[in-house]
Amino acid sequence: MAHPATPTTPMTVTEDTITDLAAARWSTAHDPRTAELMSALVRHLHAFARETRLSEGEWMAAMRWLTEVGQISDEKREEFILASDVLGLSMLVVQQNHRFDEGATPATVLGPFFIEDSPQLGYGADMSDGIPGTPLFVHGTVRALDGSPVPGAVLDVWQADAEGAYESQLEVDEARLRAKYTAREDGTYCVRTIAPLGYAIPMDGPVGHLIAQTDISHFRPAHVHFLLDVPGYATLITHLFQEGAPYLDSDVVFGVKRELVVTFTDREPGPTPDGGHSDVPWCEAVYDFVLQPA
Repeated sequence: MAHPATPTTPMTVTEDTITDLAAARWSTAHDPRTAELMSALVRHLHAFARETRLSEGEWMAAMRWLTEVGQISDEKREEFILASDVLGLSMLVVQQNHRFDEGATPATVLGPFFIEDSPQLGYGADMSDGIPGTPLFVHGTVRALDGSPVPGAVLDVWQADAEGAYESQLEVDEARLRAKYTAREDGTYCVRTIAPLGYAIPMDGPVGHLIAQTDISHFRPAHVHFLLDVPGYATLITHLFQEGAPYLDSDVVFGVKRELVVTFTDREPGPTPDGGHSDVPWCEAVYDFVLQPA
């Protein structure tokens, strides 16, 4: 027979004791890392409220904003990731977790528009598939830190169109401006797409509404995304940015690194890096990805 709980005197919660009490409760999480994260989160949130003398109205506005972020998010729109990006948190986490050798290609943010299971395309195949824009060939070699080629590396590539829109922002039923390319035995790869343009982050949601209340530029410089997940090497999530593009020094998600800024060279009609021929002017970007050992 269960014994009734022994009556206790309720503890008086005060402004001075609430933080320690809440942190202590969350430190009982069964997983040690969860306990560490949650108790630290409590302490930092409470410190923020104290430092800013947070009002009840401001607290409620924040709760409503977070609710709106969740409501607008779906399988294609990651508003919480966008919020993390513009606050600089995403880039901080990337840099803490990817302290690569200075000879390796640096990592940057994934962004909110990545889509799994892009189609496989051959060397130099066109992932833009007739979408308007200046043809762009990005080619080079995937290498290890010692300079040796990495054969068979898969490059998952995605980008925005000439209007600054990603597939996930459009009502389309097929892959658009995204594909996977496999490096050849000598490590060489060749991507055909269209030259990207700088674009604004989505301004029609709660993140955009908050940005609009500041002098923060809401634009990203022209870039192409790459993800390389090769056995034996650290996963690399990165961008290539166009040299001279607007907003390189004010990227709204803090993603630009000098090592990732690449010259896009204008070319006249003629032979192309894939062994083909272009009847119209095109652009060329040459870049060797250097992978960090796992």
